[in-house]
Amino acid sequence: MLHAVSQTLEHTGAFVRALTGWRRFLFALITGLLSALAFAPFNLFPFLLIAFAALVLLIDGAQSPARPFYSAALAALAGWGFGFGHFLAGFYWIGYAFVVDAADHAWQLPFVALIFPGSLALFTALACGLASLFWLSGIARIFIFAVAYVLLEWLRGHIFTGFPWNIPAYSWGGSLAILQSVSLIGAYGLSLLTILLGASLAIFFGEERPRAWLAPASMIALFVLLWCGGAARLALTPTEDVTGVNLRIVQPDVPQQEKYTPELRVRNWRRLVLQSVEKSGQKNSEAPTHIIWPEAAPPFLLSREPEALDDVAILTSGNRVLMTGAVRADVEPDQPPRYYNSFYIFGHGGQLLATYDKFHLVPFGEYLPFESLMNALGLKKIVGLPGSFSFGPGPQTYSVPGAPDAGPLICYEILFPAAVTGAQRPQWFVNVTDDSWFGPPSSSGPQQHFLIARVRAIEEGIPVARAANTGISAVIDPLGRVVAELGAGQMGIIDAKLPVALPPTLYARLGDFAFLLLILSCIALAFWMGRQEREAFN
Repeated sequence: MLHAVSQTLEHTGAFVRALTGWRRFLFALITGLLSALAFAPFNLFPFLLIAFAALVLLIDGAQSPARPFYSAALAALAGWGFGFGHFLAGFYWIGYAFVVDAADHAWQLPFVALIFPGSLALFTALACGLASLFWLSGIARIFIFAVAYVLLEWLRGHIFTGFPWNIPAYSWGGSLAILQSVSLIGAYGLSLLTILLGASLAIFFGEERPRAWLAPASMIALFVLLWCGGAARLALTPTEDVTGVNLRIVQPDVPQQEKYTPELRVRNWRRLVLQSVEKSGQKNSEAPTHIIWPEAAPPFLLSREPEALDDVAILTSGNRVLMTGAVRADVEPDQPPRYYNSFYIFGHGGQLLATYDKFHLVPFGEYLPFESLMNALGLKKIVGLPGSFSFGPGPQTYSVPGAPDAGPLICYEILFPAAVTGAQRPQWFVNVTDDSWFGPPSSSGPQQHFLIARVRAIEEGIPVARAANTGISAVIDPLGRVVAELGAGQMGIIDAKLPVALPPTLYARLGDFAFLLLILSCIALAFWMGRQEREAFN
């Protein structure tokens, strides 16, 4: 039986290595499409692991020792095909943002469907091409592939403001125990180990060297240990609630097409206010002390609406606090207004205590890179305000009456590992977002975004209160567990306690230092194993 399985795997490996031309490209494309099933909402992580093994086999088949740069070009082309399929299937939901205002943006949809995944696939192409240039035989190539791939994933998360969405670590969304490892090594560290695990499976597809099976066996054993350690952390780490803090998170569920429609603005505002004061359906629930509204919740410039500010003053009577996302305009004499995607904290009687401005803006959504050129080409940003939003100064921590210090994160900002806290560590994150841009409740986008918020909580050991216009709203404890949740496409409220933050995790203290050590270790192991193999065959 084992021999038959071994033979089948060997023949499969030989088949993949032998693919050339359009067949190699098509195989890479289909593999990339299937690999997206590893991420939320499917969480089928084996698809990504097998995909990494397949990429190793494709790079094997592209090797021609006499023509290393030609080999690298073939590997890069296979990598681009894989990346295009991977990002097309994983990020299809981005197209929904271009049909919210179909008259202005729907014509861009075919270009977005090609250019966006095609541009991101360049990172995968570079990873595979770079790996090919340093390719070694045997187990060493597994480490080379993993290092090249994760370095380009890190680059994808940082250049041009970065887009670290669906990095390999998030394929473990179905295992909260394994995700606990990000408190030590961060999302990029877990991504590297995930790539190593998947790539090592290529050994089973025709590796004839002695004891080669030890590589995948060791990686599987490592992940068993990660799971055991994570399960123990979840079982043994005590969590408690902050005394005297009763959160109310409002989810108004206003479709993006209706949010700023003039005849619906009063309705949308009244919905926010009424949900904030409605009686809770939970037994023995206490009156809310801190009310949280989603990103850009007021359907107008709040500072210019005296009647709405009167409502805020009433909502915040009795020492209640209101925290809300809001668009604001900064107007100076003889200058065009500057718009910000902001976050307000209102104290007793509607007193504005703090204003935070989003600093990680969404390219083409909230600002246009090379704006003059883009406008000349007829391109506009998706959010319908004149000009681009202005950038805020970076992560901030604010004092909140009656609660621990909070760190606001507006929508996209919770994506970025090691870039969510300022000089002063907050005791909770307030993540306001409007995921209605990402499509209907069945869309993958909101669920992927929600998982990312849970991973940030684990990394930093900081709870998250998340208010989303159309969902998913939730309270997340510092271990990434969901304390309370309101799903996508529902109008309602969440009344919940605020979990206490944990002491700073190793990742919170050291950032990506452990990730760097893992990278250096993999490089050292690759060249040590390569030298050992050369000596063995000489």
